[in-house]
Amino acid sequence: MCKKLKMDILEKCKDMEIPLVGVASVDDWKNPPFHPWVPEEFYPQSIYPQAKSVIVIGLPVTLPVLETSPSIYYRELYKTINSLLDQYAYRLSNFLNEQGHASIFVPRDGYGSVEVLKENPLAFFSHRHAALLAGLGNFGVNNTLLTPEYGPRVRFASIFTSAKLSSNPIMEYDLCTRCMACVKMCPSNALDTKDYPHGLTDKDACTFFNIELNKRFVSPCGICIKVCPVGCDRLHYGREDISIYSEKSDLSDHHRAWYHVRSHGGKN
Repeated sequence: MCKKLKMDILEKCKDMEIPLVGVASVDDWKNPPFHPWVPEEFYPQSIYPQAKSVIVIGLPVTLPVLETSPSIYYRELYKTINSLLDQYAYRLSNFLNEQGHASIFVPRDGYGSVEVLKENPLAFFSHRHAALLAGLGNFGVNNTLLTPEYGPRVRFASIFTSAKLSSNPIMEYDLCTRCMACVKMCPSNALDTKDYPHGLTDKDACTFFNIELNKRFVSPCGICIKVCPVGCDRLHYGREDISIYSEKSDLSDHHRAWYHVRSHGGKN
């Protein structure tokens, strides 16, 4: 029964063109792969006591659009992906409810605005930790979840369900290359390799930088996921060489295109 249900879920995701899907048991939060781990109040069963499994879905961030960041173009892509994730997660939860399994969706963003993060820098649930447990990837130096398909250029949403589904195995091989491009190119200097794998050591710096971008209508930043060399999407778009992001003297066609997009749609 559970095996068939999982296959039905995967087929439903395929029909909705969701490329990344993983499943984790709620018990996996009690046996974390590393420490420190998320506090117990952030566990799925602490939020929805009926939960037995967590389904995580992921949608890719289109690399050539992200390359224009910070820009109105990436801002609109970001909003579109968030909207789709919420809709797909809602539809999957309803699909499971119709199958007789009490389920709820968890929206992509669990906070009101970037300004709210100044006072309370945590959402009520971590999709990236759920994605890790669901076998979709592992953390990089930039504190994001890296995936083989898209590197860190993925956004996630989750579904809590009372259905007991088999977990995907946690990814054993480390995807992060330790190239430190994300550290070197972070415009707010928010990353510190000494604190790896816990990632952001200066959340305030990251938050305040994005607040300033938001005032110009070109948030979020996206630099650390843009420059990461991990992901098959780089091969697809012919972006294997990440030095393209730092070499500006020759004003290549790419840089001209990015400059054009950044020059419009937001405040200078």
